[in-house]
Amino acid sequence: MLEKVSTGHSELDHVVDHLRLGDNVVWQIDDLERYRQYVSLFVKQAVAQKRPLYYFRFGSHRPLISSEIEPDAVTICKPRADSGFESFASEVHSLIRQAGKGAFYVFDCLSDLLESWSSDLMIGNFFRITCPYLFKLDTVAWFCLMRGQHSFDTIARIRDTTQLLLDLYHIGGHDYLHPLKVWQRYSPSMFLPHSLDENSCQPLTSSADAAALFASVQTRAQQAERQIDFWDRLFLTAEQASQICEQQDPESDPYCRRIFDRLCSLLIGDSVQIVELVRRWLTLSDLIDISRRQIASGKIGGKAVGMLLSRKIADPLMSTDSVLRPEPHDSYYLGSDLFYTYIVHNDCWQLRMEQKTPEGYFTKAAELQQQILHGSFPESIRERFQQLLEYYGQSPIIVRSSSLLEDDFGNAFAGKYESIFCAGQGTPEDRAEKFEQAVRQVYASMFDESALMYRFQRGLDTRDEQMALLVQRVSGSYHGNK
Repeated sequence: MLEKVSTGHSELDHVVDHLRLGDNVVWQIDDLERYRQYVSLFVKQAVAQKRPLYYFRFGSHRPLISSEIEPDAVTICKPRADSGFESFASEVHSLIRQAGKGAFYVFDCLSDLLESWSSDLMIGNFFRITCPYLFKLDTVAWFCLMRGQHSFDTIARIRDTTQLLLDLYHIGGHDYLHPLKVWQRYSPSMFLPHSLDENSCQPLTSSADAAALFASVQTRAQQAERQIDFWDRLFLTAEQASQICEQQDPESDPYCRRIFDRLCSLLIGDSVQIVELVRRWLTLSDLIDISRRQIASGKIGGKAVGMLLSRKIADPLMSTDSVLRPEPHDSYYLGSDLFYTYIVHNDCWQLRMEQKTPEGYFTKAAELQQQILHGSFPESIRERFQQLLEYYGQSPIIVRSSSLLEDDFGNAFAGKYESIFCAGQGTPEDRAEKFEQAVRQVYASMFDESALMYRFQRGLDTRDEQMALLVQRVSGSYHGNK
């Protein structure tokens, strides 16, 4: 049986039957200051027991661990969230690996990662790869999320992965704790709401008291924003602002410029030359239109950006010529975050990290490629795929690579990654399977030997190469079965 350890709060220990080595504890909170008090109790207990204690400091909020704690008692780690998901997650895992077994951890509020990633999807991915790794090393780790700031899907993924999920409410000057998940532990009152302070944790056994509490909680929840992905909320806000911004010069209006630059950074990237072209030729409405045709968050990749820019530049030249006039634009984009989601969903993250090392760059690629070719997609993503296929109907489509490095200045990647033709024939189920397999094949082509060598020879082997995809309707007319 795993060793029992304390939360630092004796009455809370009684409610959850203590913590166990391996536990990840996630608190959903509405008041960071109140949560900090319970972090302090946990930290003081860990220091008193001389546990190796690490604090991952990446948020913009006030530090969770008090400066009163003696400096030598806690190791402060500062991974950079703005370096991107892969670099951030890799650095965190490296620090955890160095700490070894039995360490205790406090993480800054995960909701602050939205400032850098703008995506609940990636916060869910980070937790799904970090929690099992901490569990395997017999650690105890505390995380928190701000209630109402994350999508239902993200909370569901975290609930499925963590060992303890606790709701902490601060209402009417009092704290209330509601355990939602306590893995492999049970008592008749464990999952009741509890009145909580620094010295007691008493269950609300009266139905009247519980009903009054949750009535108050429900009223507060109704006032919160709808729990959709932060990415979607961001673009909804941009849509509301677009009418104002389109009537003004984005270059001269700070508000319009700020919104445009934020969306440009999220969808396009930070290549100076590409961004200059985007600012010159695309409007805020153009960027919003991308999000309407995007599955999953993240950038749309070099090829997709190149196609958008070339079309925009050529439009004035061709719009008056009936022969040259192009077909209406109706491409779809699979955001680069979907690539990481697929890797995480199919338990390929550790293998991906091994492949990124100098020793594993070539030697681990074939194994990773095979796992990618035989993986599955989350149901929520498969439903989005189905909507895409319903849009195209039985028209033939092509699934094209559009990686972050592809078609950038100096790196054409011509012929290095796959493009897969889908004939658009067969039952909806057949077409769905063929489309999913096409996505797998494009993802897997990142690890073809020729693609690996191309990146290696150009010094790109250590860069984060995410694969976005561009889906296009094939031009032409239907000619029966011939």
